[in-house]
Amino acid sequence: MNDIGKPERATQSRIIALFRDELKYRYLGDWTDREGNSNVEETLLTAYLNKRGYTPAQISVALHKLRTEADNHSRTLYGNNQAVYNLLRYGVPVKIEAGKVTETVHLINWNEPDKNDFAIAEEVTLQGNQERRPDIVLHVNGIAVGVLELKNSRVSIGDGIRQLLSNQQKEFNEWFFSTVQIVFAGNDSEGLQYGTIGTPEKMFLKWKEDEQDNAGFKLDKYLRKICAKARLIELMHDFVLFDGGVKKLPRAHQYFGIKAAQEHVRRKKGGIIWHTQGSGKSIVMVLLAKWILEDNPHARVAIITDRDELDKQIERVFTETGEPIKRTSSGRDLMNQLGQATPRLLCSLVHKFGRKDVDDFEAFIKELQAQPSPTVGEVFVFVDECHRTQSGKLHRVMKAMMPNAVFIGFTGTPLLVQDKATSLEVFGRYIHTYKFSEGVEDGVVLDLVYEARDIDQQLGSKDKIDSWFEAKTKGLNDWQKDELKKQWGTMQSVLSSKARMDRVVADIVFDFSVKPRLSSERGNAILVASSIYEACKYFALFQKTPFKGKCAVVTSYNPLAKDVTLEETGANTETDKQFIYNTYTELLKDVDAKPGMTKTETYEDWAKALFTKEPMNMKLLVVVDKLLTGFDAPPCTYLYIDKSMQDHGLFQAICRVNRLDGEDKDFGYIVDYKDLFKKVENAISVYTSELDHSDGGVAPEVLLQDRLKKGKERLDNAIEALDLLCEPVKPPKGELEHIHYFCGNTEIPSDLKEHEPQRAALYKATVALVRAYANIADELEPAGYGSADISRIKTQIDHYLNVREIIRKASGETLDLKAYEADMRHLIDTYIEAAEPRKISPFDNMGLLELIVKTGIANAIATQLGGLKGNKNAIAETIENNVRSKIIKEHLNDPAFYEKMSAQLQEIIELRKAKAIEYEEFLKRIAELAKKVGAGHAEDIPDQLKNSSALRALYNNLKVTGGLTAKAERVAEASAEGMVLKDPMLVLALKIDEVVKRDRPDGWRGVQAREQVIKQSLYNILEDVAEVERIFRIVKAQGEY
Repeated sequence: MNDIGKPERATQSRIIALFRDELKYRYLGDWTDREGNSNVEETLLTAYLNKRGYTPAQISVALHKLRTEADNHSRTLYGNNQAVYNLLRYGVPVKIEAGKVTETVHLINWNEPDKNDFAIAEEVTLQGNQERRPDIVLHVNGIAVGVLELKNSRVSIGDGIRQLLSNQQKEFNEWFFSTVQIVFAGNDSEGLQYGTIGTPEKMFLKWKEDEQDNAGFKLDKYLRKICAKARLIELMHDFVLFDGGVKKLPRAHQYFGIKAAQEHVRRKKGGIIWHTQGSGKSIVMVLLAKWILEDNPHARVAIITDRDELDKQIERVFTETGEPIKRTSSGRDLMNQLGQATPRLLCSLVHKFGRKDVDDFEAFIKELQAQPSPTVGEVFVFVDECHRTQSGKLHRVMKAMMPNAVFIGFTGTPLLVQDKATSLEVFGRYIHTYKFSEGVEDGVVLDLVYEARDIDQQLGSKDKIDSWFEAKTKGLNDWQKDELKKQWGTMQSVLSSKARMDRVVADIVFDFSVKPRLSSERGNAILVASSIYEACKYFALFQKTPFKGKCAVVTSYNPLAKDVTLEETGANTETDKQFIYNTYTELLKDVDAKPGMTKTETYEDWAKALFTKEPMNMKLLVVVDKLLTGFDAPPCTYLYIDKSMQDHGLFQAICRVNRLDGEDKDFGYIVDYKDLFKKVENAISVYTSELDHSDGGVAPEVLLQDRLKKGKERLDNAIEALDLLCEPVKPPKGELEHIHYFCGNTEIPSDLKEHEPQRAALYKATVALVRAYANIADELEPAGYGSADISRIKTQIDHYLNVREIIRKASGETLDLKAYEADMRHLIDTYIEAAEPRKISPFDNMGLLELIVKTGIANAIATQLGGLKGNKNAIAETIENNVRSKIIKEHLNDPAFYEKMSAQLQEIIELRKAKAIEYEEFLKRIAELAKKVGAGHAEDIPDQLKNSSALRALYNNLKVTGGLTAKAERVAEASAEGMVLKDPMLVLALKIDEVVKRDRPDGWRGVQAREQVIKQSLYNILEDVAEVERIFRIVKAQGEY
């Protein structure tokens, strides 16, 4: 029988068989109904430790310590997981009695993987705040180290990943993940993705190995690779990184790069690791250095960089991972430190080596070789960006000073033929390569899109300016064009001015109004100027635009009075040096230098941090050379180049924009004002003829895609994807057929849930279409579309946006749940042409329920449901779904009130369906209900409750059971308020509200001891354990507390 469309169960059974029969894990069974499932199965762990020869007393202490670290309520999941990992990795120190030696109980046998007890259990029911049941849990010696969520082929892996992430939240089963090292999500169609605790969805990884093996499902293939006993133990031992609050696992290329380097290190051989820019070289350096220091007790590691930026980055990464590192002040200081036994890990700047006053370099090298510096231990020298450093001269200096050291070079750029001889002499051959094209293919870095802009010719005359403005704003309506013209004032006077730099500034400012990511303020840009003078000039020009306060200049220039003492000319003009000095003096006047830093360093650190973390508050950095290497800023999406650059410098600069950063960053964009690549045809190879091809394997060329060609391809693909997605909709493919396909029966929640993958795919595909259109909306003709094509495309976009709106309304998802929808409104408003200049409504951002409450039901229907064109059933179902959705969402805040609302809604629905009430009466009743649900309370409530949703919730839920009536009356009699208020339940609610506000400790939610304080206060009033638990749940759901 055909197995297409097989259920998830079939996949799960096959994977269990793979673990049991091929990987030789023990099968512990289906744990759905098993009581007390835990992340530390003490029976299994005790049995393993007994077999290893530990005494019952040692085992008891070790188990207690493990439990204590795993369940520490005062720490985050990250903190608990790190503490548990340290016990797994290094063993549990155990002291049975005073005076005895402390011994170590090793929970895992790292040296002999097969001696450990590998086991799996399925359907592991976890009791927490909410019950959840992971599909498969991997145990090593009874400790849960892996969790696997499986989906059937028709459900996205993303669903599995989101399930893993929600399971790690406090509200669900965070406690279980304190021992977990690796999590997986997979299905038969998409394969396998992996991460660890806290890994966000967009950062989940795919393994890649033996690509030519295409025999079975990729899911099985990569579970077989990663979960093989020796590989899993090795990954946990050597490849787990706790990096300043983020737990990380390696990508496949990092793992294989480190494995290859380990072999070289064992043989005391150097070499070069070439991993393309942005693919995570720092992690490779950290993990390799940790392994060397641990594997070889005599080893010392010195990390040499040639930029202060890189030096600081590496120091930070090592410090955050818990590896102490000594930062040396000079080459001599480094050599002095290496002449002593400690520290074992050091870093230094390469330009601090050697002497400047060397006339005969070869003689200088011979002199160094005759008297090498003494070093203690086996020295391994890591050289970052090893292709630079003045044609290898400094490398030779280091090699002469430390002839016995092993040198390992790291580079993110292809080596040029001219570098090759020096590199081979100092480092040796390639250890491992991971090139740009491989990074793009694997989704580790983004593809680059290139555009040459000829500012000088494009904007020479008024006619050209007008046509340029029209081309740029072709996708906008008249109202939007007017807004843009107002916002940037007299564009024409700026653009027709003679100064070329003014035109570049205007061009960039305009991009920020219409380009994806720049206009949504989720992305930012770097402008490369040709000199510090030009950088300051650009900075001054941007201060006269909306970028004032959101733009910085980063050149490391330090204003010193001696720079300008000889610059005065007597005329009322500034020389270049005076202009730079005055710009920086003004810029730094309010900056307080941090300890050990200059004002410039303090200012530039602030600007870089803001640029990386808050792109909307730091839109643009103007640079010359700084930040073009070793600076990672994922939000950076555009690089504007106004400087002649070549070779490594150019490649490294353009790679500033290829870092991943969320669903809406599809490419890194290079805008070239210098026409560095002369001619853009199909694709451009960066300095191809000069590249070193000696390593074999994938070609080292870096292809830059032509922007318009790539844009057309993306738009065509996006339309085709939506056509295919909607193909199964039954004829005549009207609104009802689309609702049935994407929602099922909208009255049955399980049916809506079942069709959620189709809706998620529709939302995602619509976003992709709008983004693809937005990228080339003002250049459809140059991209190759005729007028008929353009008309067709706009019709298709309108059609799919309408479909999306109808589905959102019908499903009650008035705001899309997916993260990738965040900037949709801006893109649609900016790029989709309206039939007429649109009037901005004050209700544009309101949900349907809010609109009913604020403006009445007739206006709400006209404003938001006009697309349903008077279809009474569709309008009724949409309103009902929105009311139901609000009730479900808010239920926990006030169960009594919302259960009452739910019953009233059901009654109205049944009356409508039975045609027992007219449509107008239905609208009247549903509007009244919507107002109550929207407000969160009925209209006839006591005045004391009107301004507090928490008080209302207490009052409503205290009234539900009759058991508290007598208690309420006693409280009312004993209080002054009871004499005034004739409602004992209101007095009781006010009393509980007062006590909770008085007694609640700070940060009480989720901390058992602090929650107990509130429960005790409730018990003092209610004197009933069951009622305390019930009311506590209400209290916990209130934001006011």
